[in-house]
Amino acid sequence: MSFSYRTICRRLITAVHETGRFILKESEVFDIEKTERKGLNDFVSYVDKGSEKMLVDKLGRILPEAGFITEEGTSTKKGAKYCWIIDPLDGTTNFLHGIHPYAISVGLKENDDIVAGVVYEAGGSEVFSAWKNGGAWLNGRQIHVSGTRTLSESLIATGFPYNDFSRLDNFMASLTHFCKTTHGIRRLGSAAIDLAYVACGRFEAFYEYGLHPWDVAAGILLVREAGGHASDFSGNEKNDSGDETVAANNHVYGEFLKNVSNFMRVK
Repeated sequence: MSFSYRTICRRLITAVHETGRFILKESEVFDIEKTERKGLNDFVSYVDKGSEKMLVDKLGRILPEAGFITEEGTSTKKGAKYCWIIDPLDGTTNFLHGIHPYAISVGLKENDDIVAGVVYEAGGSEVFSAWKNGGAWLNGRQIHVSGTRTLSESLIATGFPYNDFSRLDNFMASLTHFCKTTHGIRRLGSAAIDLAYVACGRFEAFYEYGLHPWDVAAGILLVREAGGHASDFSGNEKNDSGDETVAANNHVYGEFLKNVSNFMRVK
């Protein structure tokens, strides 16, 4: 590679900013009747598809040898070493109804490692970025996970299952537990934003099942570079598929993982 992860991240931020302007412009005139349904409670709009096409084009110029994993299937190009993982509009349901947050999330994988990532809150002005061994950043200011030391003092983020209800009873039991034993639970509707907020200390922890790589790739790197931990429900830090995701600051991660695992891990 002829340039650094930091340089890639800076160029990625530019690409995401430019694509974000398209999303914001369309949000002013968007008609929910133009929405398509991919599956149960799984929606896509021309904005998702247009955003993804823009990103594929721009990122292809940054790293021509890279392949793509994209939510909307705009590109299925394979890369031998590098792969962009793109969610062009994380929080589509929020966008459809005109509420925030919704985000662009892009991660770059080198072999099996996520090495750069950006989460852009498209309805606002916050850009979260990270690159391998380079820290995590919010609008150019370095960020860190919170210093909260106990789960009882923590604010938890999660997402509700929308089409995979196989563990719904377990999930609802976990909500009851965390309602009683923490500062509270929040559900924003964008996993990418949830993870970014863990990285900057607004949330202490996050968990969800039934996600995809494009939902979590950038956010996982943000959390790790901000000093936190991310894994699946069994503690496997190599699993970044999104099917099970736990993230937390370094103080509460162990206790949080144990609690989530007790309720949610498939025995």
